[in-house]
Amino acid sequence: MPHVICPQPIHEDALALLRAAPGFTLEVLPDRAPATLAARLPDADALILRTIRVDQAFLGMCPRLGILVRHGVGYDIIDVPALTARGIPLAITPEANAVSVAEHALMLMLACMRKLTAYDANMRRPVWGAQAGLPAFDLAGKTVLVVGFGRIGTRVARLCAAFGMRVLVRDPYMPKGTIRGAGYEPVDDLPAAVAEAHIVTLHCPSNAETRGMVDARFLAAMKPGAVLVNTARGTLVDQVALEAALRAGRLGAAGLDVFEEEPVEAPIPLLSAPNLILTPHVAASTQEGLRRMAMDSAAAVLAHFEGRLDPDVVVNREVLRRNG
Repeated sequence: MPHVICPQPIHEDALALLRAAPGFTLEVLPDRAPATLAARLPDADALILRTIRVDQAFLGMCPRLGILVRHGVGYDIIDVPALTARGIPLAITPEANAVSVAEHALMLMLACMRKLTAYDANMRRPVWGAQAGLPAFDLAGKTVLVVGFGRIGTRVARLCAAFGMRVLVRDPYMPKGTIRGAGYEPVDDLPAAVAEAHIVTLHCPSNAETRGMVDARFLAAMKPGAVLVNTARGTLVDQVALEAALRAGRLGAAGLDVFEEEPVEAPIPLLSAPNLILTPHVAASTQEGLRRMAMDSAAAVLAHFEGRLDPDVVVNREVLRRNG
C-alpha cells in the first residue's frame, strides 16, 4: 500500500484526491523540523515537496521512495543525479503555474513602467498628481525581449502582444519558424536584442549555460532607462551588478520575484536599491495556481503507481526507460 507524505500542506482538493484513492495512505507532516523528517520519511513511498532541499542526506532518510514530485516547475534545489542513480523519477507540474507566472511578469512590467510603488507612496503622504521625477510610460509601442520561449515565455509573449508591444524572442532551442509562426521575432544576436529592448523579461531555467547570464556586461548593453523583469530563477542575475546598475541610474527599473539565495530572511544590499519592485517568489502562488500544482502533483503520484506516469512531466526520463 503506497504511503504518500507531504512535508508541507498542499491544496485540500489534492489531499482529498489522495485520501480517496484506493490502496493509498496519506500523511501531511505537522512541521519540517529535522526530527520530524527523520522520523517520518523512512515510511514514504511517494513525496510531494514544495521548497525543501533534496540532497544525498535527505534521500538517505527515504529508503522506500518510489517517486518524488515537485509542487512546481523549478528543481534547482533537488539533486537530480542522486535520484536518477536510485531509479527514482522526479516529476514536476509544468503546465500548472504558467498562466500565474506570466500574469505576474506582466504585473511587474506595468508596475515598473507606471512607477506604481512610488505613486502609491506619494498618495500616502499625500502628494497629488504626476511628478516630473516619476515619468510613466505605456507598454504599447515598446519592444520587449522574452528570453526563453517555453510554457511561461510563450504566454508572456502573447500577453505583451495583446498590449501592443513588439515582441522579440531569444531561445536557441526553439525553431525560429515556430517563433515566427506565433507572430514574434526570433533573435540570434542576444546583445543586439538587449540593446534594442525597452523591457527584458527572463523565462529560462537556471543551468550551467544561463546561470549569471545577466551580468554587468549584459546590464551595460541594455537601453538606458530599460526595465528588467525576472520571474524565473534568481541565479540568472548577478545581484551585485544589478544593484550597481540601479544605483547608477543605468536601468529605469527592475521587477524581481526570485533571488540568488532563497528565502531572503535578512536584509541584503539589493533590497535598498532604487526603482526596484520585489515580491517573495510568489508569482505562481495564486489560489488557482496553487490548486493546479497540487492537483497535478497528486495525479502524478497516482499515475506512477498505476504504471501510467506521463513522461512529459518527468525530469529524468532515463529512469522510466530503465524501470520499464
